[in-house]
Amino acid sequence: MTWKQVFTSSVGRKLVMAFTGIFLILFLIIHVGLNACIWANDGGEMFNKGAHFMGANWVPRLLEVGLFAGLFLHIIQGFLLTASNRSKRSVGYAVSYGEGSKWYSRSMGLLGTLILLFLVLHLYHFWLPNRSHQGFLLGEEINLYEKMKLEFSELWVVVVYALGCMSLGYHLAHGFQSAFRTLGVHNKRYNALFTSLGYAFAIIVPLLFIMMPVSFYMGWVN
Repeated sequence: MTWKQVFTSSVGRKLVMAFTGIFLILFLIIHVGLNACIWANDGGEMFNKGAHFMGANWVPRLLEVGLFAGLFLHIIQGFLLTASNRSKRSVGYAVSYGEGSKWYSRSMGLLGTLILLFLVLHLYHFWLPNRSHQGFLLGEEINLYEKMKLEFSELWVVVVYALGCMSLGYHLAHGFQSAFRTLGVHNKRYNALFTSLGYAFAIIVPLLFIMMPVSFYMGWVN
């Protein structure tokens, strides 16, 4: 397969979606782990130290470039696959949908669009203000913990974040296992394992993300 076919053929696009999807899953694990530091209930000290490490070291900053590149590829290829599937027949990452397929399996394009809109809001609230203070080189950082307290004091923001995380959960419910199937992990021995892991991940991670703004809004963290 040539590089052109990787980005233009149906199989190539599915591979790109699978690899970038797994990369983004790993990012979610790191992100939810860092954000969980708010529950240390120490006024944000642990969380801000973690945020400082991620923003003040060149390795995480370099990985950040890869993250945005992977996210961009995942979005573009997702839209292209959705358009191609609608013009032919409905398929996912690597498996065909049957009449009994889940609605979220048939709605990956819609769920991806909702997640994208949520992501834009998230970047606007936190990533962009912090990076604008830092500048191109490392400079002054904002207190991200206090910024979270401020943003999540608004009910509409909490609701939007909750809806965005729910969309992420449904997206992961199909995407997690489908990504591994695309890469060839598809046999009776592993199917049940990856299906269970996929559903567990799709429930636990989005739920933790939802509980963060809820915790600030309800005053469960100081």
